[in-house]
Amino acid sequence: MKTAQEYLESLKQLKPRVYLNGEKVDSIVDNPVTKSVVDAMAKIYDMAHDPRYENIMTAHSPYINEKINRCVHIFQSIQDLEKRVEMATLTSQVLGTCNYRCPGCDALNALASVTYEMDKKLGTNYNKRFIEYLKWVQKNDLACSGSLTDVKGDRSKRPKEQDPDMYVRVVEKGDDGIVVRGARIHQSGSIAAHEHIIIPGVTFRKGEEEYAVAFAVPNGTKGLTYICQYTPEDAERLHAEDIYYLGNPIYGVRETAMMVFDDVFVPWERVFMCGEVEFTTHMWSRFARIHRMSCGGACKVGFGDLMIGAAQTIAEYLGTAAVSHIREKIVEMVKINETLHACAIAAALKGVEEPEGSGVYLPN
Repeated sequence: MKTAQEYLESLKQLKPRVYLNGEKVDSIVDNPVTKSVVDAMAKIYDMAHDPRYENIMTAHSPYINEKINRCVHIFQSIQDLEKRVEMATLTSQVLGTCNYRCPGCDALNALASVTYEMDKKLGTNYNKRFIEYLKWVQKNDLACSGSLTDVKGDRSKRPKEQDPDMYVRVVEKGDDGIVVRGARIHQSGSIAAHEHIIIPGVTFRKGEEEYAVAFAVPNGTKGLTYICQYTPEDAERLHAEDIYYLGNPIYGVRETAMMVFDDVFVPWERVFMCGEVEFTTHMWSRFARIHRMSCGGACKVGFGDLMIGAAQTIAEYLGTAAVSHIREKIVEMVKINETLHACAIAAALKGVEEPEGSGVYLPN
């Protein structure tokens, strides 16, 4: 498994085309805003080697028979789902911001499940392709981002009733692969990931086959551009004389980007769905089941713990910790947070293998 330093070194080999506030970012490692993403993702690599966190942050891969980072693990049991919940909560508690690995992890698991079912029903070889790709990702301990959210445009219209590039689509097929065009938004941490996992984010119908596509592309691939968000927090970080006066000096706030695919070539070995509209619902809904557990019921609980702790600390500093209505509000925060956590644990414990025979467990 990669160390944090090895991850940082690996970024030097990537050449992403990144724009922030209208200007090209020459180095995501050195820019104050993008560096916060890099540092957060480096910390995830670091935690996998920390004896305090190793049991949560790592897993054993049956595909390569080695210990791997849990962020690229395919859930093999209910215990794996429980560990996924623990990992999401822990990383939020440690970072105080996004770990940037959840969408990629959850998309990999959705693909493992759906491609198996597609091959069984359609006689395709998507699962075989995916498993070979997965082995390579696990062996090289690569950071993957996950992508579902299309630009969408006018949401009252179907993809073909408006600008066709409002949804990522296949514009060309050849013997060696496909060419895709479109854009994805709200891509957390994509600029600092090694690989991008692209899956459908909505249900497509017959006649919309060019939009039913799932694939993987490397960071910096030709034709891919990242347009970063630029918020007041980003501006503050970019111009701060000393970042240690900021609220979360090292890891910052969640940073996202729009990924623009301008006729990006994808070889067939990296294509895991191409035209099978009847499986698009399976793809996004299985991702959503995992993501609701890992993000809504676990990641946000970690943030909640920090906010509860901060609220209690402020109350103690102000001498109001014993005031009844202050205590009631903090207790209410705890109740909400623990209820969310309980929902995530229940989803994991009620998990099932889906589809049967795939070896992939999904939360309920």
